Amino acid sequence: QVQLVESGGGLVQAGGSLTLSCAASGRTFSGYTMGWFRQAPGKEREFVVAITWSGGTHYADSVKGRFTISRDNAKNTIYLQMNSLKPEDTAVYYCAAGVVLSELPRRYDYWGQGTQVTVSS
Repeated sequence: QVQLVESGGGLVQAGGSLTLSCAASGRTFSGYTMGWFRQAPGKEREFVVAITWSGGTHYADSVKGRFTISRDNAKNTIYLQMNSLKPEDTAVYYCAAGVVLSELPRRYDYWGQGTQVTVSS
C-alpha cells in the first residue's frame, strides 16, 4: 500500500500561483509514476499532469506552459507548481500513483484525499 497526502491548496486570485505537494508513505515510492488529477463540481475527474520515476512528464493541453510537475524521490514527494491560475482551474486536486503513465484515472492504483484549489476572478 502507498499512502498519499496532498497539501498546499487554497484560495488565490486569477493570475496568481500555488504549489501543491503530495507526500507518499508506506510501500516504496520507487518506480511509481505519479499523477495529478482534478475534479470540479459536477464534472468528471480529469488528468492534469504525470511524471515517471525517471522524470519524464506529460501535461494536459489546458495546463501546458502554466503548471510544472517535479518530484523528489529522496523525500518521496511530488510537487505541482501552478502559475497564471484561471477560475477554470478551480477544482479538488488529487495525487495518484500508478505503474504506467496514463491520462486515465483507472490506471492509477493509489489516490490521495484531495486538496481544494479555488481561483477567484
